[in-house]
Amino acid sequence: MLKILCIGSGGFIGASCRYFVSAFIQRIPGFSCLSCGTFVVNMLGCFLIGFLSGLAESRQIFSPEFRLFLFIGFLGSFTTFSTFNYEVFLFVQGGQFFTGALVISLQVFVGLGLVWAGNLLACLI
Repeated sequence: MLKILCIGSGGFIGASCRYFVSAFIQRIPGFSCLSCGTFVVNMLGCFLIGFLSGLAESRQIFSPEFRLFLFIGFLGSFTTFSTFNYEVFLFVQGGQFFTGALVISLQVFVGLGLVWAGNLLACLI
């Protein structure tokens, strides 16, 4: 039961943070296009999972329960891969194939780079 509470409470906080960060980004002039709110959330999530997993592996500082809270609960609900795919679907459905491909490319390659950067930074600390 403790595992479920850790995951659920992390999920609640992560989903709430996703909503607020995405909404904040979308309100910035010039950032309402190309799904910028979702992009920022996904890229921040990629960096955080890289950094925090690097800390967890190199320092052994997180309890098993906190790992469930953080990685499965918080980060699992904070990053929005399903939302990302739905937004790409809408671009493609609307005939905006280039925009859809651009969003996919940015999310995948920038995200991968940020996972690497976060992990590298954690190992340097």
